[in-house]
Amino acid sequence: MNYKMEKAIKKSKKYWGKFVILWLALAIVFVLPVTVTYVESKVNGKFDFTVFIVNISSNITSIGSNIGKVFHSAYFPIFTKLLLWYTIAFFILMFIGIRKLKPKSEYTDIEHGSSGWAEHGEQYKVLSDKKGIILAEENYLPLDKRGNVNVMIVGRFWFW
Repeated sequence: MNYKMEKAIKKSKKYWGKFVILWLALAIVFVLPVTVTYVESKVNGKFDFTVFIVNISSNITSIGSNIGKVFHSAYFPIFTKLLLWYTIAFFILMFIGIRKLKPKSEYTDIEHGSSGWAEHGEQYKVLSDKKGIILAEENYLPLDKRGNVNVMIVGRFWFW
């Protein structure tokens, strides 16, 4: 069962840079304006949802001015809390995506009929890498081998 997660992580490595860029872009485009709008929509210490809805679109379009506001003492604690929740949700979704990349079986993505069954030269205990009857690329059945050297050919034989 462990090989499935190893293959899923191996497949997803090419996406990790894209995950980081996506996380950062969404944090700047959505978490930052939501923080500023949330703090500005508090009227008399109570959250006003109508003010939030009215101001959110203008804060999304003015990201440059909001970056400076976030480091103010009124905004920063709320920004860090929202960023933490956003990061947790993002990593949960990323983990679900990586789990979807899991292979169905141990033999997924292995070419059938190839010499992929042997690794690190194991096949050369039985086969030859230089001469003999061709079985696959760089795999030959030696003719001087002791024992059974019968070969079964599977496929069509065209003789005209």
